[in-house]
Amino acid sequence: MELRVLKYFLTVADEGNITRAADILHVTQPTLSRQLIELEDELGTALLIRGKRSVTLTDEGFLFKQQAEMIVELSDKLEHTFKDKKDVVCGTIRIGASEAVGCRALALYMKEFREKYPDVQFDLYNGMADNIKEMLERGLLDLGLVLEPVDTAKFEYVRLPQKETWGLLLRKDHELAEKETLTVEEIRQYPLIMPGRENAKNEVLHWMQCEESHLNIPVYYNLLSNAALLVEAGMGCAVCLDGALSIHADPDLCFRQILPEHTTRSVILWKKNHLFSQAASLFVQTIQEY
Repeated sequence: MELRVLKYFLTVADEGNITRAADILHVTQPTLSRQLIELEDELGTALLIRGKRSVTLTDEGFLFKQQAEMIVELSDKLEHTFKDKKDVVCGTIRIGASEAVGCRALALYMKEFREKYPDVQFDLYNGMADNIKEMLERGLLDLGLVLEPVDTAKFEYVRLPQKETWGLLLRKDHELAEKETLTVEEIRQYPLIMPGRENAKNEVLHWMQCEESHLNIPVYYNLLSNAALLVEAGMGCAVCLDGALSIHADPDLCFRQILPEHTTRSVILWKKNHLFSQAASLFVQTIQEY
């Protein structure tokens, strides 16, 4: 099984059409079709369902696509790592980041680092904390920025100084919007859109001193950008952090702090005993110095 064939398969899977994929890959359609058939024969299973004008993935095809994407990503990262020159710091640093005010500090670190090492590039992935941790463990990312609480047993980390405060995101025409601050008792009676990450959800419930079953929770969210749309539509109010809200400002929505005050911080973490490229190693040192 060649890396080239994996890239062929991924292009077909993304395009859903062999003819378009062949044009993108600059190969003939018969050549591409033959490579895919040989791949299926090698694996002993069908990966594609071929229609008249399109192709779709079988269940085995979806599983193979996930694994193939990871293999290709690791291959690209390895290639970039060994393109580093001894006399010039270059290459790509891969970073995963959750929605948090800590991203502002991370952006400054990246800007200053690239001013010092202009041949370095960054590959920034935005996603959920659990996905970022998994990608760090698999070696697909060099560093990750996530919000506490987070299990750091497998990671080295730096805690950023900026605090983020829990509160309620609501529409400006909501009756609670007239108040400067809110109490846990005041918000319990309303539909609450809650964070879906298990650690964050448990922390919020413990802080609110109530059981999950005692609240009206229409939706759980992972990214506040999606939750904000639900709040705007009138589906409920979102329990969230003010830092993430500052990234997704909306003139029709407002944020009110919930008392008693509850705060958290961002951490930048990386896998213990991870073998970094020269560029990534220098970037980690830069962050530690800050």
